[in-house]
Amino acid sequence: MLEAAIVVAAVAVGSGLAMIAGLGPGIGEGYAAGKAVEAIGRQPEAENSVRTTMILGQAISESTGIYSLAVALLLIFSFGFPMFNKLMELLG
Repeated sequence: MLEAAIVVAAVAVGSGLAMIAGLGPGIGEGYAAGKAVEAIGRQPEAENSVRTTMILGQAISESTGIYSLAVALLLIFSFGFPMFNKLMELLG
């Protein structure tokens, strides 16, 4: 019973830590968008080039956040729920 409780707690902590990785892409994408607006303001004729480069960079950096979400969901659904159900069976 104690082992199941420890696994459920470890899965919860691990999933939370995995989602911290979602902060980086959010901050980076906001910074990139701000710099793109500055660049377009300085050189309006380069708008298409700046926008294309910004969107490509944001799409690549967003993959980090998506990977962290995938890891968190994998932890929860492959380890968390089965152990939580086992723990509930043992308790009640």
